[in-house]
Amino acid sequence: MDFTIPPEIAAYLVELDDFIEKEIKPLERENDNIRFFDHRREWARTDFERDGLPRHEWEALLAEMRRRADRAGHYRFALPREYGGKDGSNLAMAIIREHLAARGLGLHNDLQNESSIVGNLPTVLMFRDFGTKEQKDEFIPGILDGSISVAFGLTEPAHGSDATWMETRAVREGDGWRINGAKIWNTGLHVATHDFVFARTTGRDGGAKGITCFIVPTGTAGFKIEEYLWTFNMPTDHPRVSLTNVYIPADAILGDPEDGLAVAQHFVHENRIRQAASSLGAAQYCINESVKYAKERKPFGRALASNQAIQWPLVELHTEAAMLRALIYKTAWDMDQMSKPEVAERLSDKVSMCNYRANRLVCDAADRAMQVHGGIGYSRHKPFEHIYRHHRRYRITEGAEEIQMRRVAQILFGFGSRPRPSE
Repeated sequence: MDFTIPPEIAAYLVELDDFIEKEIKPLERENDNIRFFDHRREWARTDFERDGLPRHEWEALLAEMRRRADRAGHYRFALPREYGGKDGSNLAMAIIREHLAARGLGLHNDLQNESSIVGNLPTVLMFRDFGTKEQKDEFIPGILDGSISVAFGLTEPAHGSDATWMETRAVREGDGWRINGAKIWNTGLHVATHDFVFARTTGRDGGAKGITCFIVPTGTAGFKIEEYLWTFNMPTDHPRVSLTNVYIPADAILGDPEDGLAVAQHFVHENRIRQAASSLGAAQYCINESVKYAKERKPFGRALASNQAIQWPLVELHTEAAMLRALIYKTAWDMDQMSKPEVAERLSDKVSMCNYRANRLVCDAADRAMQVHGGIGYSRHKPFEHIYRHHRRYRITEGAEEIQMRRVAQILFGFGSRPRPSE
């Protein structure tokens, strides 16, 4: 078994670094754009007088970064060639996401907005795999050129991980559907043109079947943003939404009307492994910066690095990072050898292991970095508090770590599926 990074991926990392230095770093420094990344970042990004939403200038800068990355051929890397991508593999995306996050904060990769010079773009693949020809022709080009943005409405105020118990309902009426209910943490709706709204249409509460994915234009009568939830890491683009007698045509459905959960879960493993890789990269950045500072800082006439109280916690974190890296890369490589149904059957527990442990690691690493750096580490003049506040949400979103551990336990103990021997 060859554990080296494939040469074509290693070469691409060099290409990305060169692009960042030549195109992205200069943009980051123009017109005081650095305010979005230095100690002023939360204020610079957040319009506190407009519901805490992202400032227009901040989102315009992110849009310009995406345009430059797309023009250079990087933004669509993970997409199929038919959509201008490079058929980027799961292994390549894991390595890239780790690499970019390990560079630290910057315009090249700002995960607070899930923004990167190498995009994830799951909605494109959702339309490709579940959409009708008409939906593909309308939505895919629009998503790629930025004229269409589709948010994701699955979670409800009274239902998070228990999505099959959702209370939002849709009933047939004439040639269309009438939807009533509520959603929460419906990220990105302040700029979205459409929203994936998941609603029960048939079946029983708790049943996997009978949930439908509706494509709802955000300007539809009865579709209302009630409030934006202010969060640990501002700005917010996470609203609570009500749907009151929302009427949409019959063809505004993505995928099988009885199996909307398949749409919701279509990209879950790819998202989770890439999120794990990003958390790993950010954790390694915190570790590396702490080691560097400990060598430079000399209280009482000797380097901090000479103290075992400084060394050993960083050794523990660095060791866990190395072990996680091996598991993430191996799992991503395995995903590339299988179909999506096989991944769900044979690798979902491994993906969950990677995800919850990496998200926990980055929080521990950011906390340790603050401690090693002392007062300046606690300040916003260092990025550790921002890294902690952002990545702390990953222990809840994309499947809370308890849900991830539950999946591992299902496989390990055979609850609901056949146990597999350890590999």
